[in-house]
Amino acid sequence: HVRDAMDLKRMMIMVVVALGPCFFMALHNTGYQANLAISAERGTPLDNWREGVLTALGRGHDVGNFLDNMALGALYFLPVYAVTVAVGGLWELLFSVVRRHEINEGFLVTSALFPLTLPPTIPLWQVAIGISFGVVIGKEIFGGVGKNFLNPALTARAFLYFAYPAQISGDKVWTAADGFTGATPLGALGTFQIETAAPDTSVLTGYSWWDCFLGFIQGSMGETSTLACLIGAAVLIATGIGSWRVMAGCVAGALGMSTLLWLFGSASSTAITVLPPWWHLVVGGFAFGTVFMATDPVSAAMTDVGRWWYGTVIGVFTILVRCINPAYPEGIMLAILFGNVMAPLIDYFVIQSNIKRRAARYAAG
Repeated sequence: HVRDAMDLKRMMIMVVVALGPCFFMALHNTGYQANLAISAERGTPLDNWREGVLTALGRGHDVGNFLDNMALGALYFLPVYAVTVAVGGLWELLFSVVRRHEINEGFLVTSALFPLTLPPTIPLWQVAIGISFGVVIGKEIFGGVGKNFLNPALTARAFLYFAYPAQISGDKVWTAADGFTGATPLGALGTFQIETAAPDTSVLTGYSWWDCFLGFIQGSMGETSTLACLIGAAVLIATGIGSWRVMAGCVAGALGMSTLLWLFGSASSTAITVLPPWWHLVVGGFAFGTVFMATDPVSAAMTDVGRWWYGTVIGVFTILVRCINPAYPEGIMLAILFGNVMAPLIDYFVIQSNIKRRAARYAAG
């Protein structure tokens, strides 16, 4: 029998294929949210070059028109993606020349993931700075693909969040319409103070659970749809690229911690603290981070048992950050970076436990 080992290039291409549904939602939902705000007269078209291109294409702002939504979404997402590929690719080329090796295919995934984690209104110069930090500091400074201990795309986003918070968080960045302000579901839940019983989540956020599951909500361009992420997860698991243990650990950790807070949380806290567990799985970037970021084979735990613990730590930490720090309702980014740092230690203790157990078994025999 011939064993067909999947090489790095095919692996990276398969990850990009798995991201296909998220790319689709990035285009459609970005345009849909902007056209929805404009149609409802809660905002006006942004006065920039995109309106001229949209008019030249014969498209408008009809929220019920699929092509109008896709065209407007593409005019916001594609420039972000192009800048990411151009600037990040330039750094990859520079380091490949200095180190005298080929450009690694790993950048395909980084350049696909990073734009999906950004809001549509992000300035393009900040995209360039962010991907530069992610590629150089998050990966190349450690020796390149396979030697970095942090996820480069997540490192880039974390840098932008702490360096330019006004352009990557808040209520004004999620919808590409001038004069429109609106919080993401997590943002609304994180700031609403409850006094007695928690209000209905759908009423408070303005979205139903199914809206959040399908992805027709405000948020980062490619992170809103849990359904799109589940399709990607099926592809990654079927091809053996993404670890189902990590994904299951993240879900188990998040459900466990959110259930404890839901059952025993204080009645005088924010609404997100007593949010039903099943809501935590469909709001924010939890699904996207669990499927595409936490499963990064380079920065995740290596052992099977370690992957369970690694995923569980990320799930628990995500809920803790969401609930304990109302100023930062989205916790998946910090949770995964924390998990990346802890992964070698988790593997160490798992291996040491196996060694001790085996030694005890031999001694008893």
